[in-house]
Amino acid sequence: MSPRSAAFFDLDKTIIARSSALAFSKPFFEGGLLTRRAVLRSAYANFMFGLNGADHDQLEKMRQQMTSLIAGWDVEVVRDAVRRTLRDVIDPIVYAEAVDLVQHHQRAGRDVVIVSASGSEVVGPVGELLGVHDVIATRLVERDGRYTGEVDFYAYGPHKATAMRRLAEERGYDLDACFAYSDSETDVPMLEAVGHPFAVNPDKALRRIAAEREWPVLVFDRPVALRSRLGLHSTTGRAFWALVGAGAAAGTALLVQRGLRTRRRPGRRPLVRS
Repeated sequence: MSPRSAAFFDLDKTIIARSSALAFSKPFFEGGLLTRRAVLRSAYANFMFGLNGADHDQLEKMRQQMTSLIAGWDVEVVRDAVRRTLRDVIDPIVYAEAVDLVQHHQRAGRDVVIVSASGSEVVGPVGELLGVHDVIATRLVERDGRYTGEVDFYAYGPHKATAMRRLAEERGYDLDACFAYSDSETDVPMLEAVGHPFAVNPDKALRRIAAEREWPVLVFDRPVALRSRLGLHSTTGRAFWALVGAGAAAGTALLVQRGLRTRRRPGRRPLVRS
């Protein structure tokens, strides 16, 4: 029997064309979690991320800003905002090539795992949208239903590789038979952890490293609507999007209800200050 193996995918600029965390800034603003100034800041950060990628210092600065920003946020409001807007936010920016590759590994009998520095509240639902149920993501500390602003686990850089090795040990993966895909130099430890590393849409530093180590380089540039890939007119496709729609409706109702309750409380300090 061949050894059990897995394919590990970074998320941002590998499976999707933008930063997954920053992509939800508009829904968070509409839910009363972000100020207009914070939305504009995140839009600029998203633009620079897409243009140049992000090095270690930039990502660390973004992490610090995001964790300080979310202190006090209602956990359920965040999760509902993600569920409510998941299709509209993520569906148009998924790379067709990534969907093909995920499905290829699944057909080959490999587990597929998304490994991302974004929060589990975002990465988990995105994974489900793609038919991927295993994720390694940043976990935020919660207390009394709100985020404290502290990080329990930061899925970044070498921490990704550590989590991958831990999962491989638990499940019996042969890492030499595993695959990994990422766009960033900061994920070199993740790529080094497996026998089959691939650089996807690599930044300049990773492109240089890939050339030195003779790692294959892949270019993904065809965003596709998942509705067409899953088959909107098929029985399975209709059932899937019906479930998404039902979740969105329920999320909207709860978000509006909580938003109104927040606005009606006189003298309450806002969750986020500009």
